[in-house]
Amino acid sequence: MGRLSDNSNSRETHTRLSRRKFLTATSGAAVSFSILRPELVRGTQANSRISLGVLGCGNRGTWIAHLFQKHGGYEVTAAMDYFPNKVNAFGQEFDLPSSRRYSGLMGYRRLLESKVDAVAIESPPYFHPEQAAAAVDAGVHVYLAKPMGVDVPACRSIEASAAKAAEKKRAYLIDFQTRTDPYFQEAVRRVQAGDIGQIINGEATYIADFPWVLHLETLKPNPEDPELRLRAWGVSRALSGDIITEQNIHSLDVMTWILDQHPLRALGTGGLKSRNLGDCWDHFSVIFWFPEDVIVTFSSKQYGTGWDDILCRMYGTAGTVDTHYAGEVSIKGKTPYAGGRDGTMYSAGVIRNIATFYDDITQGRFDHPTVPPAVRSNLTTILGRMAAYKLAEVSWDEMLTSEERFDPHLTGLKE
Repeated sequence: MGRLSDNSNSRETHTRLSRRKFLTATSGAAVSFSILRPELVRGTQANSRISLGVLGCGNRGTWIAHLFQKHGGYEVTAAMDYFPNKVNAFGQEFDLPSSRRYSGLMGYRRLLESKVDAVAIESPPYFHPEQAAAAVDAGVHVYLAKPMGVDVPACRSIEASAAKAAEKKRAYLIDFQTRTDPYFQEAVRRVQAGDIGQIINGEATYIADFPWVLHLETLKPNPEDPELRLRAWGVSRALSGDIITEQNIHSLDVMTWILDQHPLRALGTGGLKSRNLGDCWDHFSVIFWFPEDVIVTFSSKQYGTGWDDILCRMYGTAGTVDTHYAGEVSIKGKTPYAGGRDGTMYSAGVIRNIATFYDDITQGRFDHPTVPPAVRSNLTTILGRMAAYKLAEVSWDEMLTSEERFDPHLTGLKE
């Protein structure tokens, strides 16, 4: 059964850029249309835009829909959210007729039946695999938010639907902003070329305040009410995957990107001490072991104030690579790299991904290079989470055999 939640209170703690300021700053970013091959889109007129449906009409879904429109090659033609008030507000903002606004648990299916070329899936992570698979089955191109899923079966589903998309000649892109950044790309290239020598160990952190204050207020009247839990998805382990998967994946993705490998095993701990609603933890500490005895320590928090940072740092025999999301990226050592800082990476990365998605569709590129590393990173977060929950060492192979499926217990909601 497919379900979709409101994500209106979601935000990334590392960005404070308002949608209005961003859209003003990027007013010249629209592109001229390419002539679309008719087999890649449903429209057959030359210079037609890609018809886009948006699944998830909260703050991020609305924000990213504006970025698709700003690109110039897309037209937002349909939207879906479980909650009618959310999809109606979205529909008014994008001038969608009521017949192109869908709500309820099965609203995403009705949207796909309405014949769109592509979907942007901005729903909570729990729903991503089923919605992505249904989109591929409908012959639709998929633009998918991270993380792709909350458990191992979900990651397998993403791999399967991406493989089917390749067979059906449909685009499938996972939206990680960091991997589009030129400073990160060059730093990783240099490290993998040997510029810091043999990597011995490293560290990764995601230090942030609590982004779901309004979700707690929403949940407070009745924590057992399924609609309130759906609105407050950010504090639900089953809907979000816990903070190590939903949020901390950014730093763990850079860790696996630099090392270009998955960890062999992990040992972790953590807990929930700063609030009494929801079941997501507010801090994690995990040790990851990689091949050749490379050890990376990871820690995160989602409470308090005073310091925010998304960091990954690797120490080699000839230098250190030091990376920060929307912050300084550099290499210090025998072969230094001055690097730089793009403070707008949160938005700039999305803009680049939207442009790549357009090119994938219009140029017929269906090799899906974002999928394998994104699945690896998603599984790495699950490995760390399993080790922390168990307070025990868990191997990669043991994690891969897990058949545990998270269940948000949303029985009784409207279809």
